[in-house]
Amino acid sequence: MAARAGVEGLGGVKLSGICLLHPYFGRREADCDSRGDGDSLVDKKPGVDNRWLFVCPTSSGINDPIINPASDQNLRKLGCSKVLVCVAEKDGLRKRGWFYYEVLGKSGWGGALEIVETEGEDHVFFLFKPGCEKAVALMKRLASFMNQD
Repeated sequence: MAARAGVEGLGGVKLSGICLLHPYFGRREADCDSRGDGDSLVDKKPGVDNRWLFVCPTSSGINDPIINPASDQNLRKLGCSKVLVCVAEKDGLRKRGWFYYEVLGKSGWGGALEIVETEGEDHVFFLFKPGCEKAVALMKRLASFMNQD
């Protein structure tokens, strides 16, 4: 969405930054990052990538630029000046968040890019344990990110 906003604009609305909380991105094996893909959700739950076609039936599949940042020629035109990517150590999608971070960092986009990894937690732990110390710390980090100029 932010890449599309960078190309098409938002009708006068300025998108200053985006936060990606435990994101999911597709990719071809050829696009795998240096960490490999051994703990991806695809390895743990067969068919998840195929569900993308159900969610977005007009897409070209898992390598559509909408879901695979490595396929998006407009990623360098991201429509904001800062990005925060949040991943969790035990999340099966962790490597895909790191993958996005690496691809965006190499894309030529000139904004501020940060990644936060929460140790010992799984996918969207902050939804299931919102009062735990790590969830509170993550929410404080998000608030700080949003309040930066």
